[in-house]
This record gives sequence, structure tokens and C-alpha cells, in this order.
Amino acid sequence: MPVLVVLIVLSFAFYVFYKIKYVRSSRPAERQWVSAKSSIALGVFVALFGINQLYLFQTAVTYIVAGIFIVLGGLSAFAGFKAYKHYLPYAVKEAEEANSH
Repeated sequence: MPVLVVLIVLSFAFYVFYKIKYVRSSRPAERQWVSAKSSIALGVFVALFGINQLYLFQTAVTYIVAGIFIVLGGLSAFAGFKAYKHYLPYAVKEAEEANSH
């Protein structure tokens, strides 16, 4: 499915973008916040890859591996979202303090 391929490429591109942003950031809370966003992007990438495999191959092994990918991707995206919500106020406070000086 072409839509899944586009979404897979976009999620991987966001993952790479956020990892580069993570390396370039110097503020600790912002680094954790950006790392959480990259975790969400990676989780979406893995889950979409698993869903795409279900459309490409119809074997028992594919169903098992795709199921594992979907579950692991979903858990990674969920954990990233929880971390994103946790670090967001700290990153905002850190950015406000940096701008006030």
C-alpha cells in the first residue's frame, strides 16, 4: 500500500530529524523532550512497518513477526508519549529561563 510506505518514510525521517536535534541540543530537559519525540517516531515507524508486512506476505511467520513489530512499536510510541508529556513543562520552563537571560 503506497500510503503506508509514505507514512513509514515520513516517520523514519522524523526519527532521524529528532535524533539530530537531540545531539545538537545543549539543554538537559529539552534533550529528554526531543528524545521522547524521537521515541514516538521510531515506535510509529516500527508499528507501520509491521502493518505493511501483513499486506505484503501472508504466512504464519509473517503474522507472528508483524504482530511483534506492531506491539513493540505501539509500546515504544506509548512510552515516548508519556515521556513527552512528562518533560514538556520542564522543557518550556528551561526555554523561558534561557530566553529571559
